[in-house]
Amino acid sequence: MVHTARRARRVTAAAAMAVAGTLALTACSGDTEAEAEGGSSESAAASEETPEELTPVSVQLQWLTQAQFACYYSALDQGYYEAEGLDVEIIPGAVDIVPIDVLTSGNADYAVSWVPKVLGSIEQGSAVTNVAQIFERSGTLQVAFADSGIESAADFAGLSIGSWGYGNEWELIAGMQANGVTLDDLDGGSTVQQAFDMNAFIAGDIDAAQAMTYNEYAQVLETINPDTGELYTEDELVVIDWNDEGTAMLQDAIWADSDRLASDEEYQATTTSFIKATIEGCVFAKDDPSAAADIVTAAGSTLGTSHQLWMANEINKLIFPSTSGVGHINEDQWEQTVSLALETVNPEGSTIITTEPPETAYTNEYVDAALAELEADGVDVYGEDYEPIEVTLNEGGE
Repeated sequence: MVHTARRARRVTAAAAMAVAGTLALTACSGDTEAEAEGGSSESAAASEETPEELTPVSVQLQWLTQAQFACYYSALDQGYYEAEGLDVEIIPGAVDIVPIDVLTSGNADYAVSWVPKVLGSIEQGSAVTNVAQIFERSGTLQVAFADSGIESAADFAGLSIGSWGYGNEWELIAGMQANGVTLDDLDGGSTVQQAFDMNAFIAGDIDAAQAMTYNEYAQVLETINPDTGELYTEDELVVIDWNDEGTAMLQDAIWADSDRLASDEEYQATTTSFIKATIEGCVFAKDDPSAAADIVTAAGSTLGTSHQLWMANEINKLIFPSTSGVGHINEDQWEQTVSLALETVNPEGSTIITTEPPETAYTNEYVDAALAELEADGVDVYGEDYEPIEVTLNEGGE
């Protein structure tokens, strides 16, 4: 187990972040490096020293710049990465970006992705390891209108059920299977391909739509109900939460290169440092979600102010309170995800994986080292007293 001492460093350059996106999630590119007037020799020397002082690290996100990743952006903004001797570049994702492919191709040092998606990649030969399970809870819902008569997945038979696909459908299908409903039982014999918004649901074309607690669910609540002239309210909706249904799978985790972990001591030390600083970013976002939302907005997200704050608040609920310390991979949750991955059948008749993943699929070695250092520094990595804030959504998320 590797422990890395806290090293105070100066950052003279921040990572450039290029973001492509759709549906009001588009972010912009930014370069926050400022050059001293006159280009003094002292400034030039400081810039030249930076690569020697800081270890360059890149992390590939699985989606666009938004408060889903407040831990990482807060850690960067608050200097937690630089205090660990790291010069971190956060690389936003997009629909056509597979984070694990970016990691295994050597174009990123770490990647953020959902566990069931990566289990399939591991079975196909990707040598990656879950080194920190940042989200302890699933944020996936299926949302219907309260007057639809839908109360659980058992009511889906004969109805139009939306799903994004791209590996996001597994909890939904597992929940249906647990309630005796097959894909053939649905209207049209399968799920409906849903866009990454709630437009089809609001229009009545989908009876129950897929939504994340921190994003699409809020999109409904910030939309005007034409029957009332007011924003939709939570009592006008029914949500099916896969955490409650027993088919939740682990979501946002930090993945590292297995081969580098096995042979590269510097990468091992960097992994502990990166996790440690990221957890500090999570704690910061928990304690001040408004500031975290502002940080993500400044990083390039174009989400509205109330929507961004809602997202930061909901993300905190997925992390805190933490059972074993933020990022620690709980064996029971890992085993549930693996079990569902072995049993859940997709529209093509295949399961996510066919055999148990290798021992290298996850490790608590580095996250536990990070947690030990943080606790020694007096950081509350459990958040047992965590209470979410109340967020008022505005029309369009503004």
